[in-house]
Amino acid sequence: MNENLFASFITPTFMGLPVVILIIALPSVLFPTPKRLLPNRVSTLQQWLVHMILKQMMTMHNSKGRTWSLMLVSLIIFIGSTNLLGLLPHTFTPTTQLSMNLGMAIPLWGGTVILGFRHKAKSSLAHFLPQGTPIPLIPMLIIIETISLFIQPMALAVRLTANITAGHLLIHLIGGATMVLMAISVPTALITFIILVLLTILEFAVALIQAYVFTLLVSLYLHDNT
Repeated sequence: MNENLFASFITPTFMGLPVVILIIALPSVLFPTPKRLLPNRVSTLQQWLVHMILKQMMTMHNSKGRTWSLMLVSLIIFIGSTNLLGLLPHTFTPTTQLSMNLGMAIPLWGGTVILGFRHKAKSSLAHFLPQGTPIPLIPMLIIIETISLFIQPMALAVRLTANITAGHLLIHLIGGATMVLMAISVPTALITFIILVLLTILEFAVALIQAYVFTLLVSLYLHDNT
C-alpha cells in the first residue's frame, strides 16, 4: 500500500536512467516565445503577468537588488510551471523532491548572504548581536542567530516540498476512495468526486501560491542584504 501511495513521488527512469531532466525541461516548451509563435492573447497575457510580478517584487529593492529581476522572474515561472505539471495525469512533480528544492534554495540564499557581507558587512554582522544585549546573553544570542540564518534555506525547501506533497497525497487518497465507493454507494462516490474536483482546483491555486511564496522569500532575503 505504501509503495502504491508514494509511487507518484518516485523519479521515473528509462532504461535505468532518470528522466527528471527531460521532465523539468518540458514546461519551457509550453511557453510561447516570439521565435516560435506570433504575438497573440496567450503571449500578451504571459507578458502582462511577468511585468506585474516584476513590478510588485522589485518595488522595494534598490539598484543592486533589481539586478536579480531576471533571476526572480525565471524562478517563479519555473517553480509554478513544474508544480502545475505534476497535476496532469501520469506525470511527475520535481518539486516534491527535497533534494531539488534544496538545490534551488541553498544557492539563492547563499548568493544573498554573500552579497550582504560584501556590500553591507557591518549591517550583516549586526544582525547576529542586536544593540543593548546583556553581556551574559551575548554567546547564546550569537549561536541562536547563526542557527536561524543557516536554517533559512531548509525552511524554504521544506515548505515547498511539504505543501506540494500533501496536496498530491490528498488527491491520491480521495481519488482512490472514489473508485472504491463506486461499487458500494454511488451517491457517496458522487460526493467524494465533487470533493476531489474542488481539491484539484485548490491544488492549482496552491501550485501558483507556493511558487510565489518561495520567490517572495528569496526576494525578502535579497532585500535584507542589499
